[in-house]
Amino acid sequence: MNNSNKSLSEVYASVDTTTKKTFWKKLFAFAGPAYLISVGYMDPGNWATDLAGGSQFGYSLLWVLLMSNLMALLLQSLSARLGLVRGLDLAQASRATYHPVINYFNWILAEIAIAACDLAEVVGMAIGLQLLFDLPLLVGVSITVADTLIILFLQKNGIRKMEAFIIALITVIGLAFIAEMIFAKPNGGDLIKGFIPSIPNYEALYIAIGIIGATVMPHNLYLHSSLVQTRKIDTSSKGIKEAIKFNFIDTSIALNLALFVNGAILILAASAFYTTGHSEVSEIQDAHSLLNNVLGNRFAPILFAVALIAAGQSSTLTGTLSGQIVMEGYLNLRIQPWLRRLITRLVAILPAFLTIFYFGEGATGQLLILSQVILSMQLGFAVIPLIHLTSDKSKMGEFANKVWVKILAWLVALIIVSLNAKLVINTIGGWISDSPDPTIYYFTIVPIAVGAGFLLIYITLFPLVKKAKDRKKNVPDGLPQDLQIIASKSYNRIAVTVDFSTSDTVAISNAIAQGGKTADYILIHIVETAGARMMGNEIDDLETESDKKSLEKYKLELESQGYIISIRLGFGNPKRSIPEIVNIENCDLLVMGAHGHHALMDLIFGTTLDSVRHKVKIPVLIV
Repeated sequence: MNNSNKSLSEVYASVDTTTKKTFWKKLFAFAGPAYLISVGYMDPGNWATDLAGGSQFGYSLLWVLLMSNLMALLLQSLSARLGLVRGLDLAQASRATYHPVINYFNWILAEIAIAACDLAEVVGMAIGLQLLFDLPLLVGVSITVADTLIILFLQKNGIRKMEAFIIALITVIGLAFIAEMIFAKPNGGDLIKGFIPSIPNYEALYIAIGIIGATVMPHNLYLHSSLVQTRKIDTSSKGIKEAIKFNFIDTSIALNLALFVNGAILILAASAFYTTGHSEVSEIQDAHSLLNNVLGNRFAPILFAVALIAAGQSSTLTGTLSGQIVMEGYLNLRIQPWLRRLITRLVAILPAFLTIFYFGEGATGQLLILSQVILSMQLGFAVIPLIHLTSDKSKMGEFANKVWVKILAWLVALIIVSLNAKLVINTIGGWISDSPDPTIYYFTIVPIAVGAGFLLIYITLFPLVKKAKDRKKNVPDGLPQDLQIIASKSYNRIAVTVDFSTSDTVAISNAIAQGGKTADYILIHIVETAGARMMGNEIDDLETESDKKSLEKYKLELESQGYIISIRLGFGNPKRSIPEIVNIENCDLLVMGAHGHHALMDLIFGTTLDSVRHKVKIPVLIV
């Protein structure tokens, strides 16, 4: 089986679930992906927001954790369903749905979210190393580069080894916080009241949105849709239903463990700091140093630091895997695994290193909280496409979202987007009112925020507009005209664009109908990857080689039937490359499949067909 185009191709379908007969054996075979997901819900970024929320507002934000966990369970279930049913991760499915320009923006936003997540993990690991071994933070940040080697080693030895490693780290975190809860002795009555929804003030809103961003992580939606494909499943309707069921069980258990850890951190901060008057504890280092004094137990700070290192180490593995998925999914760009991991890690290390260098170690707490707010603000750009994709009956069939699921999913999306919009407006408004010269904000931050808003609106409406247009009946328009029949012209050099889909048969058949066996046929395919756009015909990647072989296969097959065939591979933008090849080859007819955009896309981007036919001086047959 050729898995080169599959998500996480190194470990695709590497765990066989089809040979397991009993319920428990099947559950064990499916268990694993959700635990890799769950570590993202208990990373150092969560620690920062949970500590800030617990120390400043006591137990009052516990309901936010519970709500976030329920949101996460719904969204992660949709992500797993997408991967199991369509065999695509969220980035791949989005690339197949939206225009390349939109996908580039989505890719950039996803990379920013992953960098923000990795930033929290890098800083958290460095703080944990400092607390245990008294290492300077800059040294600790530098050490985290070694995580790249750990990931390569684990993935080389199979996904089950990586899952076992992650579960071992989760066990360390869980045991540490069970001990911390015993030491803290929280007040049961106040704890229960914390599940009653309330937002005391704007600062609480900022932290609450940070908690949502730290809990429902956008990169986890990309990751989960990929990780479920590491299981080899029965692809019948019954087999897919079974896979969805077992993955939901796996997700429920894993995310409830994550809820326990997050709740334990907030409860620890509330009982140890808020109730003792230490309401300004937002730095992890401060929490560590105060634990011994407040709880009167010398093991509490040690366990706290060990759990922090375990959380940072486990989360960084999943963050770098997400970087691989979004790069390959959105750009179809594949680079060496070690280089991809290194780039992902360096993107996170650089802001952490510069912040600590210029602002000192005391700025790490605010940096962690800010990273989680950034994550939350990117959520809409991952959640909304996920809802659209899993609700599409034409692609998901019987596994498309039921009405009640769609209502809940859109409600979650509305809550997330509304909270983020309020945060952005309040934050930018505060910057402008506090600045003696707000002009710079009007020309930088405000346009970016407005642009992001329009992009989110477009991502939300485009599938709906397209679906409505597809359903719309074609109504006859205009009056019949006098026909002037022109005798058919014989074509000698016919260009045919192919994209290695079912439409190629139609395009080639129509071309042959025009020229028979006497014409010369030029088969054209354009490589549109990010590498091809940058390097042109100098690119030599996996997709280029694959496309060359596919063209050669077409050529050999048609030549065996007596047709005269030549092939041409173009690179970059089809609107430019196709006319160039057609004109150089002196073709007298171009045959193209109708793969243009529709509705709103026509107004914004135009179509490849329109652009090409205006750049060639020969007839264009659209089939």
